[in-house]
Amino acid sequence: MTPKPGVAMLPPPVAPLEPPKVAPGSPLWKKNALPFRAPPGKPAIAIVIDDMGVDRKRSNRTVSLPAPLTLAWLPYAHELPAQARAARAAGHELMLHLPMEPSGSADPGPQALRVSLDKGEILRRTKAALDSFDGYVGVNNHMGSRFTADSAAMAPVLGEIARRGLLWLDSRTTAKSAGLTLARELQMPFAGRDIFLDNEMTVPAVRSQLAKTEQVARKQGYAIAIGHPHDATIDALASWMPEVQKRGFVLVPVSAVVRAHHAGG
Repeated sequence: MTPKPGVAMLPPPVAPLEPPKVAPGSPLWKKNALPFRAPPGKPAIAIVIDDMGVDRKRSNRTVSLPAPLTLAWLPYAHELPAQARAARAAGHELMLHLPMEPSGSADPGPQALRVSLDKGEILRRTKAALDSFDGYVGVNNHMGSRFTADSAAMAPVLGEIARRGLLWLDSRTTAKSAGLTLARELQMPFAGRDIFLDNEMTVPAVRSQLAKTEQVARKQGYAIAIGHPHDATIDALASWMPEVQKRGFVLVPVSAVVRAHHAGG
Protein backbone atom coordinates (compact mmCIF):
# COMPACT_ATOMS: atom_id res chain seq x y z
CA MET A 1 0.00 0.00 0.00
CA THR A 2 1.18 3.50 -0.72
CA PRO A 3 1.77 5.53 2.49
CA LYS A 4 -0.34 8.60 2.95
CA PRO A 5 1.61 11.68 1.90
CA GLY A 6 2.66 14.00 4.69
CA VAL A 7 2.14 11.42 7.46
CA ALA A 8 4.32 8.33 7.11
CA MET A 9 7.25 10.29 5.71
CA LEU A 10 7.43 12.89 8.51
CA PRO A 11 10.61 12.76 10.65
CA PRO A 12 10.15 11.84 14.32
CA PRO A 13 9.59 14.83 16.60
CA VAL A 14 12.57 16.12 18.57
CA ALA A 15 12.05 15.72 22.31
CA PRO A 16 12.35 19.01 24.21
CA LEU A 17 15.06 19.38 26.82
CA GLU A 18 13.78 18.36 30.24
CA PRO A 19 14.00 21.06 32.90
CA PRO A 20 16.18 20.24 35.90
CA LYS A 21 14.39 18.05 38.42
CA VAL A 22 14.13 19.48 41.93
CA ALA A 23 14.60 16.85 44.61
CA PRO A 24 12.56 16.93 47.81
CA GLY A 25 14.37 18.99 50.43
CA SER A 26 16.17 21.11 47.83
CA PRO A 27 17.15 24.65 48.87
CA LEU A 28 14.73 27.46 48.18
CA TRP A 29 16.73 28.89 45.28
CA LYS A 30 16.28 25.65 43.37
CA LYS A 31 12.60 25.34 44.29
CA ASN A 32 11.89 28.88 43.09
CA ALA A 33 14.13 28.72 40.02
CA LEU A 34 12.53 29.05 36.62
CA PRO A 35 12.42 25.51 35.18
CA PHE A 36 15.08 25.86 32.52
CA ARG A 37 17.93 23.95 30.93
CA ALA A 38 20.08 25.63 28.32
CA PRO A 39 21.00 23.70 25.17
CA PRO A 40 24.60 22.49 25.54
CA GLY A 41 27.42 24.23 23.73
CA LYS A 42 25.88 27.69 23.53
CA PRO A 43 27.18 30.70 25.46
CA ALA A 44 24.59 31.77 28.03
CA ILE A 45 23.51 35.31 28.91
CA ALA A 46 21.46 36.25 31.96
CA ILE A 47 19.86 39.70 31.89
CA VAL A 48 18.97 41.03 35.34
CA ILE A 49 16.76 44.10 35.65
CA ASP A 50 17.06 45.88 39.01
CA ASP A 51 14.86 48.51 40.69
CA MET A 52 11.66 46.73 39.75
CA GLY A 53 8.29 47.63 41.20
CA VAL A 54 8.47 51.34 42.06
CA ASP A 55 7.97 52.77 38.56
CA ARG A 56 4.91 50.69 37.71
CA LYS A 57 4.64 51.78 34.08
CA ARG A 58 8.22 50.86 33.18
CA SER A 59 8.18 47.76 35.39
CA ASN A 60 5.14 46.55 33.41
CA ARG A 61 6.95 47.29 30.14
CA THR A 62 9.89 45.22 31.39
CA VAL A 63 7.64 42.31 32.34
CA SER A 64 6.20 42.40 28.80
CA LEU A 65 9.64 41.68 27.29
CA PRO A 66 10.27 38.10 26.13
CA ALA A 67 11.15 35.66 28.91
CA PRO A 68 13.37 34.69 30.54
CA LEU A 69 14.62 37.78 32.30
CA THR A 70 15.62 37.89 35.97
CA LEU A 71 13.73 40.71 37.68
CA ALA A 72 15.03 42.11 40.99
CA TRP A 73 12.31 43.81 43.07
CA LEU A 74 12.74 46.56 45.65
CA PRO A 75 11.18 45.51 48.97
CA TYR A 76 9.36 48.84 49.42
CA ALA A 77 7.53 48.66 46.06
CA HIS A 78 3.76 49.13 46.30
CA GLU A 79 1.69 45.93 45.92
CA LEU A 80 4.93 43.99 45.57
CA PRO A 81 3.58 40.41 45.95
CA ALA A 82 1.01 40.95 43.19
CA GLN A 83 3.56 42.58 40.87
CA ALA A 84 6.05 39.77 41.42
CA ARG A 85 3.44 37.05 40.87
CA ALA A 86 2.45 38.62 37.54
CA ALA A 87 6.11 38.70 36.45
CA ARG A 88 6.60 35.06 37.40
CA ALA A 89 3.45 34.11 35.51
CA ALA A 90 4.93 35.85 32.46
CA GLY A 91 7.90 33.45 32.63
CA HIS A 92 10.51 35.58 34.39
CA GLU A 93 12.67 34.68 37.37
CA LEU A 94 12.48 36.77 40.54
CA MET A 95 15.03 38.23 42.94
CA LEU A 96 14.96 40.59 45.92
CA HIS A 97 16.86 43.85 45.34
CA LEU A 98 18.12 44.69 48.83
CA PRO A 99 18.82 48.40 49.53
CA MET A 100 22.26 49.13 50.97
CA GLU A 101 24.25 52.24 51.80
CA PRO A 102 26.28 53.75 48.94
CA SER A 103 29.57 55.60 49.25
CA GLY A 104 28.07 58.85 47.98
CA SER A 105 25.01 60.85 48.95
CA ALA A 106 22.41 58.97 46.90
CA ASP A 107 19.37 57.72 48.82
CA PRO A 108 19.07 53.90 48.74
CA GLY A 109 15.49 54.08 50.03
CA PRO A 110 13.65 53.29 53.27
CA GLN A 111 15.03 50.72 55.71
CA ALA A 112 18.31 50.43 53.80
CA LEU A 113 21.20 48.56 55.39
CA ARG A 114 23.84 50.96 56.73
CA VAL A 115 27.24 50.37 58.31
CA SER A 116 26.28 52.52 61.31
CA LEU A 117 23.57 50.02 62.36
CA ASP A 118 24.27 47.34 64.94
CA LYS A 119 24.07 43.68 63.96
CA GLY A 120 20.60 43.27 65.45
CA GLU A 121 19.13 46.11 63.38
CA ILE A 122 20.92 44.91 60.23
CA LEU A 123 19.36 41.49 60.72
CA ARG A 124 15.91 42.95 61.46
CA ARG A 125 15.95 45.04 58.28
CA THR A 126 17.30 42.13 56.25
CA LYS A 127 14.60 39.77 57.47
CA ALA A 128 11.86 42.34 56.87
CA ALA A 129 13.03 42.78 53.26
CA LEU A 130 13.32 39.02 52.74
CA ASP A 131 9.73 38.64 53.99
CA SER A 132 8.33 41.34 51.68
CA PHE A 133 7.31 38.78 49.03
CA ASP A 134 8.13 35.22 48.03
CA GLY A 135 8.89 33.02 45.03
CA TYR A 136 12.33 34.51 44.41
CA VAL A 137 15.65 32.69 43.97
CA GLY A 138 17.99 35.06 45.75
CA VAL A 139 19.17 38.55 46.58
CA ASN A 140 21.32 41.21 44.99
CA ASN A 141 22.34 44.60 46.31
CA HIS A 142 20.69 47.92 45.45
CA MET A 143 23.50 50.49 45.55
CA GLY A 144 25.67 49.38 48.51
CA SER A 145 29.14 50.49 47.46
CA ARG A 146 29.87 51.40 51.10
CA PHE A 147 27.93 48.62 52.82
CA THR A 148 29.12 45.70 50.68
CA ALA A 149 32.76 46.74 51.24
CA ASP A 150 32.30 46.26 55.02
CA SER A 151 32.81 42.55 55.72
CA ALA A 152 31.53 42.76 59.31
CA ALA A 153 28.31 44.47 58.20
CA MET A 154 27.78 42.05 55.31
CA ALA A 155 28.36 38.87 57.34
CA PRO A 156 24.94 38.70 59.05
CA VAL A 157 23.19 39.57 55.78
CA LEU A 158 24.86 36.78 53.80
CA GLY A 159 24.38 34.44 56.76
CA GLU A 160 20.62 35.01 56.73
CA ILE A 161 20.40 34.66 52.95
CA ALA A 162 22.34 31.38 53.16
CA ARG A 163 20.21 30.14 56.07
CA ARG A 164 17.10 30.55 53.93
CA GLY A 165 18.62 28.58 51.06
CA LEU A 166 18.82 31.51 48.67
CA LEU A 167 21.55 32.56 46.25
CA TRP A 168 23.61 35.76 46.33
CA LEU A 169 24.21 37.86 43.22
CA ASP A 170 26.80 40.54 43.87
CA SER A 171 25.98 43.61 41.79
CA ARG A 172 29.63 44.67 42.19
CA THR A 173 28.87 48.34 42.75
CA THR A 174 32.39 48.48 44.18
CA ALA A 175 35.51 46.47 43.43
CA LYS A 176 35.96 46.23 47.22
CA SER A 177 32.76 44.24 47.80
CA ALA A 178 33.12 41.48 50.38
CA GLY A 179 30.02 39.70 49.08
CA LEU A 180 31.62 37.05 46.90
CA THR A 181 34.35 36.22 49.41
CA LEU A 182 31.77 35.74 52.17
CA ALA A 183 29.55 33.66 49.88
CA ARG A 184 32.45 31.32 49.13
CA GLU A 185 33.25 31.00 52.83
CA LEU A 186 29.60 30.18 53.56
CA GLN A 187 29.58 27.67 50.68
CA MET A 188 26.35 29.18 49.42
CA PRO A 189 25.31 29.58 45.76
CA PHE A 190 26.53 32.87 44.28
CA ALA A 191 27.45 34.80 41.17
CA GLY A 192 28.76 38.26 40.29
CA ARG A 193 27.70 40.84 37.75
CA ASP A 194 29.85 41.08 34.62
CA ILE A 195 28.42 44.12 32.78
CA PHE A 196 26.29 47.15 33.67
CA LEU A 197 24.04 47.97 30.72
CA ASP A 198 22.77 51.47 31.29
CA ASN A 199 25.13 53.78 33.16
CA GLU A 200 24.50 55.88 30.04
CA MET A 201 20.77 55.88 29.32
CA THR A 202 20.62 55.90 25.53
CA VAL A 203 19.71 53.06 23.19
CA PRO A 204 23.10 53.14 21.36
CA ALA A 205 24.97 53.06 24.68
CA VAL A 206 22.91 50.12 25.94
CA ARG A 207 23.41 48.29 22.64
CA SER A 208 27.17 48.82 23.01
CA GLN A 209 27.07 47.28 26.50
CA LEU A 210 25.02 44.36 25.19
CA ALA A 211 27.74 43.75 22.58
CA LYS A 212 30.29 43.67 25.42
CA THR A 213 28.05 41.19 27.23
CA GLU A 214 28.19 38.92 24.19
CA GLN A 215 32.00 39.15 24.17
CA VAL A 216 32.18 38.11 27.82
CA ALA A 217 29.78 35.23 27.23
CA ARG A 218 31.83 33.93 24.30
CA LYS A 219 35.01 34.10 26.37
CA GLN A 220 33.86 32.49 29.63
CA GLY A 221 30.77 30.60 28.46
CA TYR A 222 28.29 32.87 30.23
CA ALA A 223 27.71 36.49 31.21
CA ILE A 224 25.48 38.28 33.70
CA ALA A 225 24.42 41.80 32.75
CA ILE A 226 22.47 44.17 34.99
CA GLY A 227 20.20 46.94 33.75
CA HIS A 228 17.26 48.97 34.98
CA PRO A 229 13.71 49.66 33.83
CA HIS A 230 14.63 52.74 31.79
CA ASP A 231 12.96 53.37 28.44
CA ALA A 232 16.30 53.17 26.60
CA THR A 233 17.17 49.85 28.23
CA ILE A 234 13.76 48.36 27.49
CA ASP A 235 13.85 49.53 23.87
CA ALA A 236 17.37 48.20 23.34
CA LEU A 237 16.51 44.83 24.86
CA ALA A 238 13.31 44.50 22.82
CA SER A 239 15.26 44.61 19.55
CA TRP A 240 18.37 42.79 20.80
CA MET A 241 16.80 39.72 22.42
CA PRO A 242 15.59 38.05 19.18
CA GLU A 243 18.82 38.95 17.37
CA VAL A 244 21.22 37.55 19.96
CA GLN A 245 19.60 34.14 19.89
CA LYS A 246 20.05 34.00 16.12
CA ARG A 247 23.78 34.58 16.74
CA GLY A 248 24.01 31.39 18.77
CA PHE A 249 23.55 32.67 22.32
CA VAL A 250 20.93 31.43 24.75
CA LEU A 251 19.13 33.70 27.19
CA VAL A 252 18.88 32.15 30.65
CA PRO A 253 17.63 33.02 34.13
CA VAL A 254 20.38 33.80 36.62
CA SER A 255 19.74 30.53 38.48
CA ALA A 256 20.89 28.61 35.39
CA VAL A 257 24.27 30.37 35.53
CA VAL A 258 24.57 29.68 39.26
CA ARG A 259 23.59 26.05 38.79
CA ALA A 260 26.21 25.55 36.06
CA HIS A 261 29.10 27.61 37.44
CA HIS A 262 28.71 28.76 41.05
CA ALA A 263 26.47 26.30 42.88
CA GLY A 264 28.10 26.25 46.28
CA GLY A 265 26.43 24.67 49.29
